[in-house]
Amino acid sequence: MSNEFGSDFVTISDAEGNEFVLEHLDSIEVDGKFYMAFLPTDIDEEDDDYGLIILMVVEEDGEEVLASIDDEEILENIYSRFLERLLDEEEE
Repeated sequence: MSNEFGSDFVTISDAEGNEFVLEHLDSIEVDGKFYMAFLPTDIDEEDDDYGLIILMVVEEDGEEVLASIDDEEILENIYSRFLERLLDEEEE
């Protein structure tokens, strides 16, 4: 994971080498694991693929990297926690 734009934006690469710029919204820890919520910066808000992207921080070869969450149940749990936090922030 490279952090090219400062603390709020990260550039990530997928398995095929495609790069994506994401805006970091929030981070939480659940059951000893860290999760980060992002919004894509290179997709129009009207696009069907636009929405909250949740990635898990994992360690690979001694380095922290972002990984997708394969377990649907965990993903839904983390998604609802982020949504709750983000909605609470909007109300304040």
